[in-house]
Amino acid sequence: MLQTYADVRRAISSGDTVVGILNGYLNAIEENKHLNAFLEVFVDSAMEHAKNVDAKIKEGNAGRLAGMVIGLKDNMCYAGHKVSAASKILDNFESLYTATAVERLIAEDAVIIGRLNCDEFAMGSSNENSSFGPALNPINNKMVPGGSSGGSAAAVAAGLCTAALGSDTGGSIRQPASFTGTYGLKPTYGRISRHGLIAYASSFDQIGPFTNNIDDSALLLEIMAGSDEFDGTLSSKPTEDFAAIESLKELKVAVIAESFDTDGLDPEIKAAMEKTMSSLESLGHTVEKVSFPYLDYMVPTYYVLTTAEASSNLSRFDGVHYGYRSDNAKGVEATYKKSRSEGFGEEVQRRIMAGTFVLSHGYYDAYYTKGQKVRRVLQDKTNEILSEYDVIILPTTPTTAFELDAVSDPIAMYLQDIYTVHANLTGNPAISIPMGNHSNGLPFGIQVIANHFEEKKMFNFSREMEKIEL
Repeated sequence: MLQTYADVRRAISSGDTVVGILNGYLNAIEENKHLNAFLEVFVDSAMEHAKNVDAKIKEGNAGRLAGMVIGLKDNMCYAGHKVSAASKILDNFESLYTATAVERLIAEDAVIIGRLNCDEFAMGSSNENSSFGPALNPINNKMVPGGSSGGSAAAVAAGLCTAALGSDTGGSIRQPASFTGTYGLKPTYGRISRHGLIAYASSFDQIGPFTNNIDDSALLLEIMAGSDEFDGTLSSKPTEDFAAIESLKELKVAVIAESFDTDGLDPEIKAAMEKTMSSLESLGHTVEKVSFPYLDYMVPTYYVLTTAEASSNLSRFDGVHYGYRSDNAKGVEATYKKSRSEGFGEEVQRRIMAGTFVLSHGYYDAYYTKGQKVRRVLQDKTNEILSEYDVIILPTTPTTAFELDAVSDPIAMYLQDIYTVHANLTGNPAISIPMGNHSNGLPFGIQVIANHFEEKKMFNFSREMEKIEL
């Protein structure tokens, strides 16, 4: 099984072809259809592209990702291919253009193999909100793979593609990575163009990769990052050689005390954190607990602001311009009401309604304006910590993956993101790396947060974390 790009390169140097590698993944997808990770496999276009890459390899002018097979979360546009955000309301919609991040991967000869299951419009923490049924965790099929990028995480963990793209609005890459034992990267906000990503909450969304090692995450970030005329929120900072391995001086590492000293944290994950802290100290680093007294405010602030943005962003899906239109609608008003009521799932409707309330007259200042003020307080406190420390570490999730249908209360589901929303509210880069395996047989991750645009330091510190044996 080819799990990393290094595996792919070795296979090609040993005489394998990109077509042969692609066929291996296609067979694996067929054998693992029960996981429901892929909503559609782009067999014809992927095969055509693989043949072209093989020709380039023979000519000696192949790109930096020649032979890497990548899956796309079903909220990223790829010209001539369907995209639905796992929603009925975008039934049979075909992209007219390709997302900038995807375009840059293709330009380096990556092969796009298909679109991956996710929570509808990226709203969820379990992949159970998809209109096409849940994806399953390949480690234990009774468990969720996490969300919203659950199909992407499941595909990489099961070896159905070399890497996959997800989007992270409140932990939608890092939480599924923790649940599946993969690496999940959320770059600094503004590092990767959002052009071609179907928006959930525009000031939070960020594209990032799922991989099976740090090197592939760093390489994919390097290729996807950089300025883009189609995204005005993108930073003009030049990209770096993120994959370059640098020896680290002794670093100062902050541990969020409130994330560690809480009853909600699984005892085995807490013990692993304690061992990680002592192991980092034995490697010469300074590890100290710091107070971040706003932990209880982060999830409410996140849902006030993201639902407000969602209610605005999703107003374009109305049954008039494109996508699903109710067959029962008669007249303009009924077309809007019935198309949106039938086209959107329950959770998406819940968030649109909450966001509309937050933005409504009489409540805007009480909720949205106050939420923005709290967000600034969170950013200032995070900047204060990272002015004294090099990185912050905390668990990615308080528990391992939970069973399908085990969490029915929306609030309980929202709290699954308690450790991951921090980096989205503040815009910092964060990565979840596999920390260990629980006695229940399921993996869990540890999260590293760095200062804005310090992904290179974050990657090199993550390599330091990999030296630790739990």
